[in-house]
Amino acid sequence: MATMKSTGITPTMIKYGGGISAVRALPKAKGKRPAVIILHERYGIDQHTKDLTVKLAQAGFVGLAPDLFHRFAGDRKAVLRGEQRVDLTDEGALEDLNGAVEYLKRLKEVDAARIGIIGVCQTGRQPVLLAAKRSDIAGAVVLYGAIGGREWMGNNLRPTPIEDLTAQVSCPVLGIFGEADHIISIDDVVRFRNCLEKAKKNCHIRIYPGAPHGWLNDTMPGRYRRAQAEAAWAHQRAFLQTVLAPRYDRSTRIQRYAADIAADYDFSRNVRHE
Repeated sequence: MATMKSTGITPTMIKYGGGISAVRALPKAKGKRPAVIILHERYGIDQHTKDLTVKLAQAGFVGLAPDLFHRFAGDRKAVLRGEQRVDLTDEGALEDLNGAVEYLKRLKEVDAARIGIIGVCQTGRQPVLLAAKRSDIAGAVVLYGAIGGREWMGNNLRPTPIEDLTAQVSCPVLGIFGEADHIISIDDVVRFRNCLEKAKKNCHIRIYPGAPHGWLNDTMPGRYRRAQAEAAWAHQRAFLQTVLAPRYDRSTRIQRYAADIAADYDFSRNVRHE
């Protein structure tokens, strides 16, 4: 979705934490507002990420998209084209995200008690990681990331398995996934749901029909699915408005799961879309 001038909201580049670049978008609403950290896909800060910060601001949130690839010294244009992968470490991501949270808390436009985070694709793990390590995150959203195949196992870069992190999260979690995803299977989603429910966490899990990996990205026509993307955005917005509300009731456990899946679903038939 190209950023619309008619919104009256323009994303700006800022720096925090000693030089980390980030895109920021401020809502028109006055007074202290809830804030949402929106994490980029494997392409880094691209047009899609900038558009999402604007959409968050339109919905009344302060949007902030930090560049988690700022340590990478290689060809950034190749990263934007999807030809170069940049791996993230939990240690580095936590350092950057802790800095982002503290930056937001100091902004006069932000209500420091109402900060959420969204991770997309490669950065789907990071909202769970941050919510597991901090008690002041109000809501975490995972968009078709964090739980595909090897993500369930620890490694040198990310030593704590995602299953262990889910047991530590301190806030409600929304997970949004696609039926036709070639990376994340329905079994993975069900396992994620079971982990959250077993750990007695507030969680909402939704699987959208016919949606391949990356289906919310409208700058990539081959994978974008308009109807599912609009429905998922409405779901995210409603979730964030609920859990970031000043009087959100944390004394009630809410666990929801909804899925539209073909009776003959077969993960092996799912393919990558450009």
